[in-house]
Amino acid sequence: MSERIQALHALRAFEVASRYGSFTRAAQELALTQGAVSHHIKTLEALFGCDLFERRGPRLRLTEHGRLLAQELKVGFKIIENACALLRQDRYGLRLKAPSTLSVRWLLRALDGFKKVDNSCPVQLSSVWMDIDAVDFYSEPYDCAILLGNGRFPAEVESLKLFDEWLIPVCHPDYLPGPSPELAALERCELLHPSPDRRDWRRWLARLDAREIGIDRGQVFDTLDQGISAAQQGLGISVVDLMLASTDLAAGHLVTPFPQAVASGDGYYMTWLKASPKAAQMHKLRDFLLARVPPLTHPGVSYLYG
Repeated sequence: MSERIQALHALRAFEVASRYGSFTRAAQELALTQGAVSHHIKTLEALFGCDLFERRGPRLRLTEHGRLLAQELKVGFKIIENACALLRQDRYGLRLKAPSTLSVRWLLRALDGFKKVDNSCPVQLSSVWMDIDAVDFYSEPYDCAILLGNGRFPAEVESLKLFDEWLIPVCHPDYLPGPSPELAALERCELLHPSPDRRDWRRWLARLDAREIGIDRGQVFDTLDQGISAAQQGLGISVVDLMLASTDLAAGHLVTPFPQAVASGDGYYMTWLKASPKAAQMHKLRDFLLARVPPLTHPGVSYLYG
């Protein structure tokens, strides 16, 4: 039995080292010495009769055998973690990760409504800035996540699309003089970019065959919410997600000077592990959120698919 426990410790040390590509980082997470982690790896390599890492200077790279072992251990340790979670106080609650703009502009209100109709499933929301929306359920402390993406997730991940992303330019009602400006007017405007790679303006202009309009200018922000806020202050024109800006559009705080909404091809998906022991809670939250997505009924807006 003692040998089995020691082997389990060694496997855990290997799994953590495989994620970080570093014995030092693994030792820090496991509260061990670097030498102890190295000893665990050598024990496994002797046990299996093969190298698990290629050692190239300070950086470690998994061998093919190491990659296969790490892939299976990642799933195995998550199953153990889930089993333990059933005995914790949060066994009925959900830990949810979501992008910050989505949280501020829709999700917080929706979760408040969920709490009022079903207090048996508390949701702890972590609103996180993500340059590229992603989650690793095996190393991050979340049961589920809402991510902006194309819907292609790993086989072990369950997903449901809540709504599509529709891109449209918005500005303060007084920013552009006169109704229905020509696209060429954008050349004289301050463009506001809600992401550092300026992808939203690029996608929108490409769909309208207006690639000649330069986008290498204007203020760049980290989040969509910052772009919306700058547009509300009359600082320029930002491309936004139509659904997430719908409240400000309905209140007249923003207008759509160019009323063509373009489907980006991405959407907001609720995701979780298929093997999660909290599947029943996940389904409750999924169904509630899906029913709280407002319809895209904005007067004068035309919808263009990519």
